[in-house]
Amino acid sequence: MAATYNHSVLLGNLTRDPEIRYLPSGTAVCSLGLAVNNSFKQANGEEKKDVLFIDVTVFGKQAEPCGEYLHKGSPVLVAGRLQLDSWEDRNGGGKRTKIKLIAERVQFLGTSMREPGDETHRHATPNAT
Repeated sequence: MAATYNHSVLLGNLTRDPEIRYLPSGTAVCSLGLAVNNSFKQANGEEKKDVLFIDVTVFGKQAEPCGEYLHKGSPVLVAGRLQLDSWEDRNGGGKRTKIKLIAERVQFLGTSMREPGDETHRHATPNAT
């Protein structure tokens, strides 16, 4: 039997401000929306740009800094495993599915980060969590 490997690395920008919540156990969970751009040339030489939108979930110690310092537009490098979520559509549309990334590592890029508890941005050295 062949071995399998589920690991993805994505570089993109946040599509919205992070949303942080806590599980009953006290574990922090941060939800991120990530946009990843892809540019390529078609056979006719025309350049085409596609955008892929991926939901990212960050757990534990990495979740809180993501919620505190990142904001819409922040560039991040995220590494983790892909997971398939499935559910029944509320409007009777049948079974729905979505692939998301469960982050194992989030690297803050760029220099503009939010001060904890503040909606304005400050300039700082990028942090790796």
